[in-house]
Amino acid sequence: MRLLPRSTVPSAALATAVATVAAAVVCALPLSAAPALASGAPGASGPSGFTITDPRVTESSGLAASRIHPGVYWTHNDSDDGPYVYGVDSATGRTVARVTLTGIGKPRDVEAISLGPDGQLYVGDIGDNRDGTWDHVWIYRFPEPKELRDATVKAEQFTVTYEDGPRNAEALMVHPVTGRVYIASKNETKGGLYEGPERLSADGKNVFRRVGDVPWVTDGAFSPDGNRLTLRGYFTARSYPWKDGRTEGAGESVGAPWQGQAESVTYTPDGRTLMFGAEGANSKVVAVPVAPAPGGAATPPASPAPAGGRSAAPGASGDPADGGAAGGYGKGVLVLAAGTAVVLAGKRLLGRRPKA
Repeated sequence: MRLLPRSTVPSAALATAVATVAAAVVCALPLSAAPALASGAPGASGPSGFTITDPRVTESSGLAASRIHPGVYWTHNDSDDGPYVYGVDSATGRTVARVTLTGIGKPRDVEAISLGPDGQLYVGDIGDNRDGTWDHVWIYRFPEPKELRDATVKAEQFTVTYEDGPRNAEALMVHPVTGRVYIASKNETKGGLYEGPERLSADGKNVFRRVGDVPWVTDGAFSPDGNRLTLRGYFTARSYPWKDGRTEGAGESVGAPWQGQAESVTYTPDGRTLMFGAEGANSKVVAVPVAPAPGGAATPPASPAPAGGRSAAPGASGDPADGGAAGGYGKGVLVLAAGTAVVLAGKRLLGRRPKA
């Protein structure tokens, strides 16, 4: 998803305004209250982040950790690419496989990817840059390749509608136990969590029904045991307990990194780390460890430390929804809100590039 068209007359002025506000955010947040701007936790064990080096991948909009190829992550471009899915080796950042999908129509706005318990990858062509005017979207499904090489595979295509009408979405999550597919719509005020049918059908439409409210979401992922759902947006992320097909409570803040066009998140196969990705050439994927709770249960990831090795202060959540923390954080929230307003105002002023 692009916040703005690539070529607009006032884009330079708007970019300057956004950059100014972003700088103000960084300055307004003291180190002890800005874990969401951090880039990594020094000394943390487990997987490390990596950079996607493939020049063909400039709009990485989804991430899914492979279960049969350790250290490999599947991703895809947002749009203007084609029916391609890329396997990236996190040890090198290089593409080790490009899968070309056949048996489907022309992808329109691919926003998410998730690996199901059936060993198949689910690709969500669910974005709608016309703000919910397409009367249907699609999900593509194909088996995760057993060999890492360029290949062409035949995928299944599923037509998706929503019971309460069209909407824009960027997050698709397949539950790792039940195999049920969920979509989180993207809305500036209140998005929705939508539940698909028990089994997707290639014949006819698959109607997704709203089962809950969610914040402004750009991606989401279930923990490997299926007990938590993590949702991220541009500025924050939250992790929710998952029980009986629903989220519980308001969730807990996650120490998501600041990544600008923050678009993706996935768990590592062992559930101990969250990997956060973003759009852009040579985009970075940041690893945030999930702290173990008493009794061995997974809890939301601890906030990574800011660059320079300083640790975040206890209780500083980095999420405006938590209502504050260390001194100066309230001011940072106000500035962050102003930044969001600038971006949204820019979108409304300049419009979005229509897509066929």
